[in-house]
Amino acid sequence: MKSQWDFSVFLNEISEKWLKEWEKERVYEVDPDPKKPKYFATAAFMYVNSPMHIGHARTYLIPDIIIRYLKMKGVNALYPMGFHYTGTPIIAMAEALASGDEKLIDLFLNIYDVPKEKLSEFKEPLKLARYFHEFSKKVMKKYGLAIDWRREFSTIDPEFQAFIVWQFTKLKEMGFVEQGTHPVGWCPHHKMPVGMHDTKDDVEPEIGEFTLIYFKLVGGFKGFSDVYLPAATLRPETVYGVTNMWLNPDTEYSIIEFDGKKFVVSSDAAYRLTFQKKIKELVKFLGRELIGRKVINPVTGAKVYILPAPFVDPKVGSGVVMSVPAHAPYDYAAIKDLIKDGKELSRLGISPDELRPIPLIRLEGYSEVPARDACIKHGVASQLDKSKLDKATEEIYSKEFKFGIMRGDLSKLVVNEVIEGVREYTSKEIADKPVNIVRDLVKEFLIKHGYGGTMYDIMNKPVYCRCGTEVVVKVLENQWFLNYGNERWKELARKALNKMKIIPEEYRSEFKAVIEWLQRRACARSRGLGTPLPWEKGWIIESLSDSTIYMAFYTVIHKIRRYSIKPGQLTVKFWDYVILGQGDSNELSKELNIPANVLEELREEFNYWYPLDARHSAKDLVPNHLTFFIFNHAAIMPEEKWPRSIVINGWVLVEGEKMSKSRGNILPLHRAIKIYGADCVRATLALTAEFDQDLDLRSKNLITVLEHLRKIYELINAIIRTGKRRGKKNLYDRWVLSVLQRRISTISKALDNTRIREAAVNIMYIMYQDLQKYLELVNGVPHEDIIKYLSSWVRLMAPITPFLAEELWHLIGGEGLVVKSSWPKVDESLIDREAEVFMTYADLLISDVREVLAVSKVRPSKIVIYVDDVNYCIVRDAAKYIRSGKSLREFLSYVGKTYGGRVVSKAKKVYDLVMSMPVYIREDLEVIESIDEKEVVAELRDYIAKSIGYPDVSIEVYSAFDEKAPDYGGKKKYAAPFKPGIFITGK
Repeated sequence: MKSQWDFSVFLNEISEKWLKEWEKERVYEVDPDPKKPKYFATAAFMYVNSPMHIGHARTYLIPDIIIRYLKMKGVNALYPMGFHYTGTPIIAMAEALASGDEKLIDLFLNIYDVPKEKLSEFKEPLKLARYFHEFSKKVMKKYGLAIDWRREFSTIDPEFQAFIVWQFTKLKEMGFVEQGTHPVGWCPHHKMPVGMHDTKDDVEPEIGEFTLIYFKLVGGFKGFSDVYLPAATLRPETVYGVTNMWLNPDTEYSIIEFDGKKFVVSSDAAYRLTFQKKIKELVKFLGRELIGRKVINPVTGAKVYILPAPFVDPKVGSGVVMSVPAHAPYDYAAIKDLIKDGKELSRLGISPDELRPIPLIRLEGYSEVPARDACIKHGVASQLDKSKLDKATEEIYSKEFKFGIMRGDLSKLVVNEVIEGVREYTSKEIADKPVNIVRDLVKEFLIKHGYGGTMYDIMNKPVYCRCGTEVVVKVLENQWFLNYGNERWKELARKALNKMKIIPEEYRSEFKAVIEWLQRRACARSRGLGTPLPWEKGWIIESLSDSTIYMAFYTVIHKIRRYSIKPGQLTVKFWDYVILGQGDSNELSKELNIPANVLEELREEFNYWYPLDARHSAKDLVPNHLTFFIFNHAAIMPEEKWPRSIVINGWVLVEGEKMSKSRGNILPLHRAIKIYGADCVRATLALTAEFDQDLDLRSKNLITVLEHLRKIYELINAIIRTGKRRGKKNLYDRWVLSVLQRRISTISKALDNTRIREAAVNIMYIMYQDLQKYLELVNGVPHEDIIKYLSSWVRLMAPITPFLAEELWHLIGGEGLVVKSSWPKVDESLIDREAEVFMTYADLLISDVREVLAVSKVRPSKIVIYVDDVNYCIVRDAAKYIRSGKSLREFLSYVGKTYGGRVVSKAKKVYDLVMSMPVYIREDLEVIESIDEKEVVAELRDYIAKSIGYPDVSIEVYSAFDEKAPDYGGKKKYAAPFKPGIFITGK
């Protein structure tokens, strides 16, 4: 018997052995076969600035299990893999190593296990990338991924770059690539746009637009006569209800000049605005210098005070906030705190009445002051209750935008027309209108009349470039963009999404939302690895723009290499023919010097594999890569080649925390494999959570699974060495082979629906328990047909634990390689309804006996069972009623009319019992005419005794209707069909 850790060594030994055999047999190389159905799946290729980690392992495992399953079912299934070099992360990491970044060096040496002598080489970005490329490829093989490695490529391969040139040429021809001015996430250090792959922890900078509303300061300041406070807001429609302004008293502010006006903003905002406007910084001061001064509301003309608020974050927006306590929970809480304290208002000579909330929006289910209602609901005690205030704010902002209606009497709030005609405009255009319409109207009105503007900000800040610099928003001129805001393109994307299967379906609404809000996105950088923009020098296509239709490239790259086609021959016309079928192969052959039959073969290969059947990725890529994937396929490919499905998996947490380099809790896959073995890691990831849920990987889980795999191996090993019975099969033999058919069906259906965990639990645990139970029933001497069970079980294991399955397959005498064997089929002739019902009955009885023993707390000497052997008919009827969806009340009524009141008292107990049974057992009960419960107990007496932990206990069984039978404890009357009366005597 191997110890737990000896078994992990064993798992690594057999994986090495069988990997060599699989590679020799080229088991995962797949070519078109018109006689077979095809299935083409891809997973997001990894970025090679670090080794493969446990997050990759999960994303890649899901399609791998499905691919292996389908291959065994006779499907021609393709799973390729490439490596992503494009962008700045590799360069940033090489620069950090060159600068002597101690944390990064420690990460490379002590987590990634990079040899120390290699670090000096990594100052060259390509050497770093190629190291992790090759290292991760080896790990993927050790992990057992069923990849066709002939199709491997990297995104800096010249063949791939030719493909990307074609892609962008097509997009530009369609009008979807534009040059213009647009806000982008920006690294001030590298002076270039940044996206998800350019930032620490792969965070996509989310750009939001604030409306700036210009409140004029009453009186001059710092020698300037006309100074404005530009309040940054996402809700310009609430300007009518401003009671005061907020500044952070201890924050540094600046007076800056732009657009011909002088403005007060936080000094941090002044810095951020330099990337968006031409500004001039004039003077700095602390916010407290303006506390108690007044400003003029440009819409209402009301003069309101500037008050102190520590909650104002100088790093958000302009650092100037307008206060609308009727509709903003933060403002309501802050004013309540000021009034409660009283000192500051008293010092400034401000009456609490001057800060009374001004209702603006009608919202059903709320009072005139919704912010107050939300604060009470969420238990907000002060402006410092940030988490509670965030929830209250989210509630009010969302509901008011969706359902809010502006009040009809807003014009009365205009006390002085700073903007001529504002009172009439308010009455005609704003009053009684929905908030979601008014928001933009107010913004446009203010900007038109010179009292408003815009500024952009990172909404999910702080986001850091990989160099460590905080990302800001820059308004770029002459930048190249993919215009995802193009309505013609959006309509194509909507249509593609509607035709596509989204797994799980709940993510469809998120895709819809992303398609709607997505606008222009910078698609080129001035720095980084990747494909040069074909029509303008100095630009590199960025990493989330060259990774949208590369799945098509997998279909032909191996043949491009086989026929030695040079990158220069991979012209736009070449790809037009191969991917789109445009042009004539003979004419193209002459132009490109590629044989016509080769061109036709490449076209046929693409046509065979496309459309892509499934795209697998993690949920964080829904707002970017996966939606870009939809857009780009919809734009470039004909409709019949649009992808068929997207499968989205959850994240992997490690010991309860999300993995990140900053936390230092990255778990490289090679380490996990070395400690536990590839099959243990695969099985643990499959078993711990369903694919669409976040998975918390803990070392104790890995250890538990490792131990269980050892038990599986030793159980099968023991069965193979044990003598077998021949001849007629008994009840237990029939039962285990019948249950096997149920398991095959359940597992197959689970995998058909990508329910990986459900399949894994059935394979690894439930089937193990079935077999253990069977061996107990037959006293360790199985029938020779148990080999049928083992043969099916090992093949069912193969998609999840392929190395162990291969070893076990040869141990039981299987022919060929298990990974090339067929998936088990349900053998209807082996389904034995009676045997399964008998065992179900026994297990229910065992459960009931255990409950009685737990209550009585006696050591049993005798167990007496009273069975209802007269009324089985109501069990059968209950099964039929449950299947038809009829209620308990209907069933009881039926029983009373059909059988009389004598069995109605038992009918509810029977109905509840049958309802708790597996569906297939209920189906069996419907067709079995009768069951002799006395016979079941008699035949399974030993099993029942062993299962309750008292193998020597005496078990007697009587009919509850046998007048001659003793009635111990008066238990006869409690007997119901399938629910015996039980009496236990103790020693």
